[in-house]
Amino acid sequence: MAAAPQTAPSLRVLFSPAEYEAMNAKDLLGVTCVVFDVLRATSTMLEALGNGATGILPAREIAEALALRTRHPQALLAGERDGLRIRAHLTGGVDFDLGNSPREFTRDRVEGHEIIMTTTNGTRALEACRKAEFVHIASFGNLTALAQHLLSARAASVCLVCAGTLENASFEDTLGAGALVDRLIKESGGRPPWPLDDSAQIAWDLYRSHQHRLSEAAQSARNGRRLLAQPELAGDVPVCFQEDRNPHVARLGADQVIRKIA
Repeated sequence: MAAAPQTAPSLRVLFSPAEYEAMNAKDLLGVTCVVFDVLRATSTMLEALGNGATGILPAREIAEALALRTRHPQALLAGERDGLRIRAHLTGGVDFDLGNSPREFTRDRVEGHEIIMTTTNGTRALEACRKAEFVHIASFGNLTALAQHLLSARAASVCLVCAGTLENASFEDTLGAGALVDRLIKESGGRPPWPLDDSAQIAWDLYRSHQHRLSEAAQSARNGRRLLAQPELAGDVPVCFQEDRNPHVARLGADQVIRKIA
């Protein structure tokens, strides 16, 4: 039987849930996906792994997270709805151990633990990418490490997937995708390592227009403004926009657990 045709090599960006949920197995053949949920899921996952968590089990829905907990009773439950930690009134009686703030995932809290995590958009985007050849998580925190890994792995094509906000595109995820495009080009000596789709060019241009004032750019994002307006969450924003804070590469395995691989 002849092998299925590979997609043409490219570096592209999907901006919204409508785009990534429309993907199918054919779209993902030979593709490495990179999921961005800068504010805050992927930033928080990388913080947790950097502080010694043994793995992240993403769950799209609260019920799925609770079901996973029955199979992984020692795992911590983490996640948010409407930006806030999931509480008993949403679960039928169980308060989650952690929310979705990277500042909660300290070494003394997460080291040695698996974490089951559900968020509004981040885990949804990860689910949509499961049939890709490889699925990585990304944020401003691991741009250089991830760029170097993607180049050394010689992926056929790379798709940067922006988790978005509810059903909409998000400024911060597009900015993060553009930052990775920029880092890939710099690590390749100034030339794109894959042909840039127009979507990648758009994201790259956005990042280049804001790269020297990321703290101001955070205030241009709907999510950024929402978090900054809440004193208990405002501190998350500078953490999530700190470049190369967590210089790790993390990938979703065949067992659907995200682990640090480098």
